[in-house]
Amino acid sequence: MFPIWAAALAVAGYLAPAVFSPGKFLIVPFLIVIMFGMGLTLRPADFSRAIRRWPLVLLGLTLQFGLMPATAWVVAHLLGLPPQLTLGLILVGSVAGGTASNVISFLAGGDVALSITLTSIATLASVAATPLLTWAYAGTHIPVPVGSMLVSIAEIVVAPVAGGMIVNRVIGERWADRDGWCALGSAAAIGLVIAIIVALNAASIATLGALVLLAVILHNGIGLAAGFGLTWLATRDSVAARTIAIEVGMQNSGLAVALAQQYFSPVAALPGAVFSVWHNLSGAGVAALCKRFDGRREYDRPLNAAG
Repeated sequence: MFPIWAAALAVAGYLAPAVFSPGKFLIVPFLIVIMFGMGLTLRPADFSRAIRRWPLVLLGLTLQFGLMPATAWVVAHLLGLPPQLTLGLILVGSVAGGTASNVISFLAGGDVALSITLTSIATLASVAATPLLTWAYAGTHIPVPVGSMLVSIAEIVVAPVAGGMIVNRVIGERWADRDGWCALGSAAAIGLVIAIIVALNAASIATLGALVLLAVILHNGIGLAAGFGLTWLATRDSVAARTIAIEVGMQNSGLAVALAQQYFSPVAALPGAVFSVWHNLSGAGVAALCKRFDGRREYDRPLNAAG
């Protein structure tokens, strides 16, 4: 139901901007809550998996920080996006995978441990990668405050994730169903962030929404397709391929929105806002296709065995 909630909140933000736009100050706190919740679901053992599966992790990180910002730059220039929208799309391409990717990987029958590991390491890497990639692709045309962005990402991402992991270690197994509650809380927070950002950009969406939506669909689609295709060619493992496809295609667009709002303009936040809605819808679609494929494969096995 999450994609439906996200779309409904986006429509609500567009139709009633006066209701949601005063919540601008809540964007960063909501992101901190989401990151803290992700920390609550992580343990040190999750990082040890990265050591054991380092080729897959390296492939995922290469696609995340190599393919996605480059694709954003190419798509923006092919479509002739204005500078602020180009910057916003590059920001989306330069951030790590979003926490929603872990939920979608679970729904798609992916490798959840690998998904969490990739999200965690990419999030930590984004402290340096996001501002540097934004500067590399957009800095020659638009000033990018690299130092300030480094500090902001550390505050929004690293500190709350570390805090969540500490609390997770302290409480141990005393809150057995915390993963579900954290996922629910993250979904609610992301949905409200979407509504607020759409409300703040209602006027821009009315004039530029179709072009931005096309850019986002192309950007997201290339990430999903390349993530799956390249991983499948390297491993012949459909579970690993769908996991990395989802990690690469689903960006932490909420962080891109927060950075755009804080350092640039509401227009620069528009690609992130649209991406926040679209990647959840496309991710849900991918999950449905993967589970349908798994269902057919399970159905065929007894027939093949009998024959």
